Amino acid sequence: MPLSIGQGSGDFRELGGRVHVFHVGNRNSIGVLSPDAFTQANPPVVTAANTVSSTLANIAKQGVLGSSIAFTRPDVGNGVIGGPVAPGGTYNANIVPLGIFINDSLGNAFENTPGVASNRGPYLSGQGALGLTLWETENLLGTVGSAGDDLTYSAGDKLYASANGLVTNLIQDAYEYNVAAQNDPDFVTVIGVVKIAPDANNSLMVIDLRV
Repeated sequence: MPLSIGQGSGDFRELGGRVHVFHVGNRNSIGVLSPDAFTQANPPVVTAANTVSSTLANIAKQGVLGSSIAFTRPDVGNGVIGGPVAPGGTYNANIVPLGIFINDSLGNAFENTPGVASNRGPYLSGQGALGLTLWETENLLGTVGSAGDDLTYSAGDKLYASANGLVTNLIQDAYEYNVAAQNDPDFVTVIGVVKIAPDANNSLMVIDLRV
């Protein structure tokens, strides 16, 4: 029986994100959350209506979400983590993906809210097999193809941290790829590899974690 970590019963799309942990690597709680880890909009950076991931449908919760990417946030301070930021469309070379958040930073109604209480947001890293409830479903930036084009996933696809902090298989939408002078795969962190792609019979993106 896999361990499900994240929000409680009910429709996750109305509440936030969730991670199903089939085989765990590291549960990393080193580092404090940035203030905007509790307040960011979802999506936080690329907000054009046609590019919003369908996996975010009905999620009104602010802050980083379970199944979203934990990034270093040196713009806030040493040892701080959070979601992505790109003020004025400028991507920061030192905002680097570390792993995948286990929980929503704000928690859920009628549950404990450890992120608020401790200012820490545990994330998964160092291998493991995970089932994600959130991922990019659309082309965000239109660097190749057109913004808003549907993405399709297959087993074996490499996954990257998108500009909006969800996994994507389109490397041109990776946050790191869009840092000035870094539009090269050598600069982009591979978050994981698709093990089971989401389809009509599977509601999760099952991945082998690589970061």
